[in-house]
Amino acid sequence: MVIRSASPARVRTPASAKTTGTHRPPGAAGLDPRLLAVAGAASLSLTAIFTKLTDASTATIVFYRCLIAVVPLAFLAYAEVKRRGALPSRRTVAIQALGGAFLGIDFALFTQAIMLVGAGVSTILNNVQVLVVPLLAWAFFRDRIPLKFVAAVPVMFAGIAMAGGLVGGAPAPGADPLLGTLLGLASGVAYAGYIIIIGRTGSRSGPNCQVLISTAMAGIVGSVAGTAFGGIDFTPGWDAIGWLAALALVGQVLGWVLIGSALPRLKSQVGASMLLLQPVLAIVFAMLMIGERPTPLQLLGCVIVIGVVAAVSRAPKPKARSRRKTGIDPIEVIEQVE
Repeated sequence: MVIRSASPARVRTPASAKTTGTHRPPGAAGLDPRLLAVAGAASLSLTAIFTKLTDASTATIVFYRCLIAVVPLAFLAYAEVKRRGALPSRRTVAIQALGGAFLGIDFALFTQAIMLVGAGVSTILNNVQVLVVPLLAWAFFRDRIPLKFVAAVPVMFAGIAMAGGLVGGAPAPGADPLLGTLLGLASGVAYAGYIIIIGRTGSRSGPNCQVLISTAMAGIVGSVAGTAFGGIDFTPGWDAIGWLAALALVGQVLGWVLIGSALPRLKSQVGASMLLLQPVLAIVFAMLMIGERPTPLQLLGCVIVIGVVAAVSRAPKPKARSRRKTGIDPIEVIEQVE
């Protein structure tokens, strides 16, 4: 995972993805990157669905999600180290582990939000990190906050209130819409912290090593944080293990690999737009696979949130330069992910 600067916005994308439109990963030639991006977004959108189908405690889900994912990630990281011929430095490992701690908190809060407000809506709410990342970048690194971001904030929160079922008068689906909404938003804040921390490590290690380190730490911290909602069940049953394996391998490892292969070969605007399929598909899959039925007002709120994310995530257009001037400052847009 490589981020060199904080951009005005982020969509929730896998941790190993960087959009530059120049690099072509080995073995990716011949495959349409748009199809890879769609497949990756679809894989990621199933995360909340598999979580809901597992029917286990939050701590149990986070523990097994990370434990199972670590196995294939370890093989990918080993191949990466062998190819690069160097291990990441201790400082880099420490920074990535710190980022993984925030990711673990995100996992725990997001998992509990799914239980309380539903798989589809919680995925939408988690996108609050689009607003939090530039705020953190401004607070800690004095990055400039664009005017369109300021204008988007009230609209975003109006959409969040509608999507979470907090307005409209009619009872919203979910065990506890208010608490679920708050946890969904808090998980987005934690994920934003992960983005900021990992984004400042630069390219000091390969993406597979970074994902492995962050996932391992996320499993530790997320499992501990998840015990606030119930203990870890080390024998959840084979049905639960099956859904947990699907969550780890499809919703996490496969999604990250597909997105990581697609985004470097797409223009940043195209990649960002395709990644917006993730929350949309999460709503659709939740309705088709687990029978969630958001209210019309919630669906409208989801549309508003996705629209704001799309508007804020759009990369700025380079300003026209006079032909007499030489050199154009590069505009680096980073798209970052869960």
